Amino acid sequence: MKRNRSFSALRWFSVFFIFSAVILTVTQLISFSRIRSNFPAGLRIAGIPVGGLDRQTTAQRLLVAFSMPVEMRYNDAVIQIKPDVAGFELDLEGMLTAADLQRTSQPFWVGFWEFLWNQQLPTTEVPLKSSINEDRLRNFLQFEIASRYDQPPTQPIPIAGSTGFIAGQPGSVLNIDRAIKLITDALHSPTSRVVNLSFSSTNAPRPSFTNLEILLQQIIKVNNFDGIVDLYMEDLQTNETIHFGYQNGTILSTHPDIAFSAISTIKIPIMISAFRRLDEPAPEYILNQIILMIEQSGNGPADILMQSVMGENVAPLEVTQDMQTLGLQNTFLGAYMTSSVPLYRPLKTPSNQRTDITTDPDPVSQTTPSDIGQLLGDIYMCDNTGGGALAAAFPGEISQAECQQMINFLVDNKTVAILLQAGLPEGIKIAHKHAYATDESDGLIHTMGDSGIVYTPGGDYIVSVFVYHPVQVVWNPTNKMVSELSQAIYNYFNLE
Repeated sequence: MKRNRSFSALRWFSVFFIFSAVILTVTQLISFSRIRSNFPAGLRIAGIPVGGLDRQTTAQRLLVAFSMPVEMRYNDAVIQIKPDVAGFELDLEGMLTAADLQRTSQPFWVGFWEFLWNQQLPTTEVPLKSSINEDRLRNFLQFEIASRYDQPPTQPIPIAGSTGFIAGQPGSVLNIDRAIKLITDALHSPTSRVVNLSFSSTNAPRPSFTNLEILLQQIIKVNNFDGIVDLYMEDLQTNETIHFGYQNGTILSTHPDIAFSAISTIKIPIMISAFRRLDEPAPEYILNQIILMIEQSGNGPADILMQSVMGENVAPLEVTQDMQTLGLQNTFLGAYMTSSVPLYRPLKTPSNQRTDITTDPDPVSQTTPSDIGQLLGDIYMCDNTGGGALAAAFPGEISQAECQQMINFLVDNKTVAILLQAGLPEGIKIAHKHAYATDESDGLIHTMGDSGIVYTPGGDYIVSVFVYHPVQVVWNPTNKMVSELSQAIYNYFNLE
């Protein structure tokens, strides 16, 4: 009997064990089936953990994460952009399908066996699948952000009664191409959705030519000069010009320009006419006469130069003809520099036939600020390119090297603290010819001028200024006024 009881107990124990194993297996099988219906632990879609979530919950989580607006910071502004504004769309179906493939990649029973042994299904992150309408994003940035939040630079403002300007302020311009990349990266991230927009700084522009012209007229007014001032200026980068006449607060017409006694500025036309007729290289004694004529403003050397190169009787007439060929109708020389005896009847020009104003110009030697300014521009163009009006008017007769020589002669015309050069910082190159003379009848100065090419870091320009007073041009205050005009123009081109 004992033996039967022991066997019976063992049998019941085996049955219990088998039953328990079946129950445990069924329980694990149910648990595995539930887990298998969801995404495997550790799975990430587009950087978002979705392990253990079903398809619907996962889709909802992805939509919430990627529908959050992107915060853009531009200067001091904080702006939000919704993804749909940029045409951002998630490919939910594609990402969920890719995740499903990982969930069902193992056969059921193989997966169940690994589950029993606590082995997790290996997973690979599902990348973001989406699209962006770049054209919509670009239009939004251009017309909604840049147009509203860009900061244009402010223009410098002339300081009344001075030669300077109140500095302008730089501006900022949105870098749209860079912004598109930054915003696209933020829309692709579920967490990093703050963007600091890039922008380019824009330098404050120069003042307008109108403001510069007003400042120059204010300088004349502040200096209380009650004679006639005629100023011509040309920006050699843009060919923009300022040209006005001024007398006692009244703007004088410069169409045609005002005729002035040419005095020593006529030596620039003489130099051009001489080089036109010289072979290269020019004889040393001829170059020495040009040096004495330009650098020391010698009248005798000017006459010697004309007689040596152009012929004794008609040299001044040839200078005049050359200027006419260049289209400078108001510049002429009718006698030698050391003689007041004209070689022909006084020449009538558009400028000296004006009846509204006169500077009592020398009947045998006249010019205008615009004529001399344009002539300097012709030399500058020839020096830089070998072309321009000189090459067109006198083909093959004036070379680029000769124009360089002319510039060098004018640069060597050094003046100490007078007229245009007095308004320039030390070391600034100016190729110029100044002019003033005492009247034989009263021993006083009535006309003064200075015309030059100024080479500066901020740009090259031409300035030609002539002044006239019927009673007397008083040297010190007039010199101060011309130097301040020169300084104001330099400051315009070289704002700090």
